[in-house]
Amino acid sequence: MSAKYYEFKPLNVGRWILWTLYALLLIAAPLMFKSSLSLTMLSQAGYLVIICLSYNILLGQGGMLSFGHAVYAGLGSFLAVHAMNMAAKGTIYLPLPLIPLIGGLSGLFFAALFGYVTTKKAGTTFAMITLGVGELVFAMSLMFPEFFGGEGGITTNRAYGKPLFGITFGPQIQVYYLIAVYCFICTAAMFAFTRTPLGRILNAVRDNPERVEFIGYNTQKVRYYSFIIAGFFAGIGGGLAAINAEIVTSEVVSGVRSGSLLLFTFLGGATFFFGPIIGAGLLVLALILLSELTIAWLLYVGLIFLFMVMYAPGGIASLIMMNLRVASFGRLKELWVSYLGLAVTALVALVGAAAMVEMLYHLQLNAALGPELAFMGVKLNALGLNSWFGAGFVLVTGLGTFELMRRNFLVQWGEIQNDIEKEIKRRESL
Repeated sequence: MSAKYYEFKPLNVGRWILWTLYALLLIAAPLMFKSSLSLTMLSQAGYLVIICLSYNILLGQGGMLSFGHAVYAGLGSFLAVHAMNMAAKGTIYLPLPLIPLIGGLSGLFFAALFGYVTTKKAGTTFAMITLGVGELVFAMSLMFPEFFGGEGGITTNRAYGKPLFGITFGPQIQVYYLIAVYCFICTAAMFAFTRTPLGRILNAVRDNPERVEFIGYNTQKVRYYSFIIAGFFAGIGGGLAAINAEIVTSEVVSGVRSGSLLLFTFLGGATFFFGPIIGAGLLVLALILLSELTIAWLLYVGLIFLFMVMYAPGGIASLIMMNLRVASFGRLKELWVSYLGLAVTALVALVGAAAMVEMLYHLQLNAALGPELAFMGVKLNALGLNSWFGAGFVLVTGLGTFELMRRNFLVQWGEIQNDIEKEIKRRESL
């Protein structure tokens, strides 16, 4: 009689703590920020987290640069809003909490349909095909108003049917918690996908497709199956967006929306799982707050993207992880003065640049209102030499001091990294 051996893997306590904190954050967020604007932003952030994470299955996990991912979220929104209207008329019985699954199945169907063509190629060819598919669907959204609603889109009422336990989904807080539940479940499911054999081999296809083919895997099928999974989660996010906004227009399948997903997923950090979560938050801040503060918000977003590509191509998530590594060796406290100097000088340069941008936009778009404008509590004259000279001086001063601080920081950072590498080798030798 052979002996039986049992092996127990220890719990990953850190991971359990992180997921618990994530759940508590989703629960407590509307309790800390109670205004209607805050609830709107939190709701948008919830479904954008799902869509950005689904896009990162393609970009970060699979190395597939897609210019048409909004198609699957957008078509999920359209099918979801049609399902809501049919349920409201009594044609079908479908409770509102199940509507996002209709969006998910719609995204899965169209991803299976279009992905069969797009995933036959990789690299630049794949990107161009997705761009073509995205433009095709956007053109169709204006050609078939019966389904897409034309330029006015399709409206719905999410508070249909009988209340369940007093929940009508009319108040925004109830919609937020519905989005939060889906956000947590989808985030956990997509994280689990990265730990599956398909998720692992998708990483290998990204890094070395020739070797993957050599060991017997079909890289096209790996990309295709992953594309379908990404489309499913994007559709869920689209369904939640339809519930939240109660209107769906052709803009949700446009190239601009796809470009926004790409831009902010990259800014958050496509090489890390939690990077798109940061990117979704930045997208909401840009769409709601920054767009309300200035008409030049797209220019600022473009400049931020440019500087991130130049100085932090791994996104914000990469900066966080690098500093966590330094903190784990107890060296982060040595950098706080440098970080403070970089932040102050960058802010000075930003103020100078923003003043010049606002004056330029004022001359181009609001010249009829006169040359004066208010900027950060200061009156500027868009036609006055003093205002332009002052803004330019602030900009040059900020850039100059920032560059000096940056060079000193790089020297200090390099010394710390060398010390960390020596410490790692010392520990390995023990």
